Amino acid sequence: MDKRVLITRLGCILAASWVLLCSTAYWAMTRPPEVFGAIAAHVPMPAMMLVPFETLWTHARAGSLAPGAEAPDFTLPTLDHTATLRLASFRGSRPVVLVFGSYT
Repeated sequence: MDKRVLITRLGCILAASWVLLCSTAYWAMTRPPEVFGAIAAHVPMPAMMLVPFETLWTHARAGSLAPGAEAPDFTLPTLDHTATLRLASFRGSRPVVLVFGSYT
């Protein structure tokens, strides 16, 4: 077999493998956080370094809300877990500030 043909085939296999890895990572990023965490816990660090993680994460978790749009309704437990609060119960009565972020 010609050396150029072998290198071309190897390049195609590597490119297809990278696209498959990125596609699988993107699919996992669109799952709920606990599912993504369980999947990511089994992926070796060198494989994570091959994926454009930040770009995929930004697109996968972008959501569809625009600045100024009304937040979708949700229910969360209180800090002491004795009751639950629903966002819709505050609409029209007082301002609510939602802060999303990571402290790590």
